[in-house]
Amino acid sequence: MPPRTRAPRFECTACGHASAKWVGRCSECGGWGTVEEAPNLPAVTTGGGRTGVPPSPAARPSSPVRLISEVDLETATARPTGVGELDRVLGGGFVPGVVVLLAGEPGVGKSTLLLEVAARRARLGATVLYVTGEESAGQVRLRAERTGALAPHLFLSATADLEEVAAHVEAVDPELLVVDSVQTVGTATVDGTPGGVSQVRAVTSALVALAKQRDLPVVLIGHVTKDGAVAGPRTLEHLVDVVLSFEGERHSPLRLVRGMKNRFGATDEVGCFEMNDGGIAEVSDPSGLFTGGRVQTVAGQAITVAMEGKRPLMAEVQALVATRSSESAPRRVVSDLDGGRVAKILAVLQERCHLRLHDKDVFVATVGGLRLREPASDLAIAIAIASAYRNEAVRPGLIAVGEVGLGGEVRRVVALERRLAEAGRLGISRALVPPGDVRSPQGLGAVVVDDLQGALLRVGLTTAQTV
Repeated sequence: MPPRTRAPRFECTACGHASAKWVGRCSECGGWGTVEEAPNLPAVTTGGGRTGVPPSPAARPSSPVRLISEVDLETATARPTGVGELDRVLGGGFVPGVVVLLAGEPGVGKSTLLLEVAARRARLGATVLYVTGEESAGQVRLRAERTGALAPHLFLSATADLEEVAAHVEAVDPELLVVDSVQTVGTATVDGTPGGVSQVRAVTSALVALAKQRDLPVVLIGHVTKDGAVAGPRTLEHLVDVVLSFEGERHSPLRLVRGMKNRFGATDEVGCFEMNDGGIAEVSDPSGLFTGGRVQTVAGQAITVAMEGKRPLMAEVQALVATRSSESAPRRVVSDLDGGRVAKILAVLQERCHLRLHDKDVFVATVGGLRLREPASDLAIAIAIASAYRNEAVRPGLIAVGEVGLGGEVRRVVALERRLAEAGRLGISRALVPPGDVRSPQGLGAVVVDDLQGALLRVGLTTAQTV
């Protein structure tokens, strides 16, 4: 009797969503022309006439059952990577058997960062295997020469075949495996081209199994879509243990590694790096990158303290208020800030603080490429705009932290004490803060402001005593 086959099944090559019939547009991710028919495999009949996985004979467990208190903690202890900023995000380093997915836009520096990580681990005496499926061995060697990433225990393989990768792991027996990238590696055991849903799922599953069997840390480089999501099936993020997002602008040297998922640590940590001619370098104290590196003396400048994960970062906001250049609608140009929040602050300044901004062109931006999305930067944005409107500079050594409501009130923010501690460490002497129990560090005077009008009075942008 010939084996029965399952009904036709269709999968989206972008997100992996399955459907019973072909459609032009995926109902899950909205992609057009991404739904294709999946391989029709023969079904297996089990006892009772149902289809499913064939029964397997009874097998002895591969590991005994133990009390949770008897489990060896050494198997889950992180080993430092040699890159302190990456260790911060990972929670101390690589845990044996961990699978890390590092995703980012093309050209942001993913390969440069992981080549540096591989070289540092190799210099510590570990055997490292770097597999590249996108570049030739010569190209990677040239990058290593330029960035100083040559190390005696660093092995390189230029292959895009999963079986060859497994053979190299067996021969080299590395203590760290880097695969660049998971979308370029394919296997002959699964239909489809490398980068497709079925191929990416099969390759990732095989590498995860290899990592767990050998207690081998594996780092995978992943691509992202135009929307910033990890390319490939959604199950890719579920298969791995850690998902890191590598962010940065092409025209800015700043790079941020942000934890999106971490089974061995927190997901609210951020690592800071800087791209330069010699490769990529850690930035352990990045506040200077975001404050312009000079004394605040120009109209339209204000300093705040932003929270990137658990890390407080000094950030500078700049604003320019100009006379409308034509009879058209006034321009509102926002860079690295939430345009909706800036529009709200402009409305509050005009209605609650009586600043005539409806006929002005307003430009607002941050310094150094840091993206400010949290509400705690509202007060600094408002002060920068008011300073530019009055053409009066705010005195140096002052920061502003607080959310601005539609009524003009200044609201409390999270981690205020940690923000003030960072400001005090960098020599800030005055801080405008929201109402509440404020504990400021020694040498920093915290000035409580109830509303935006009072904040402008305090900084001398209206007629009143300044701080």
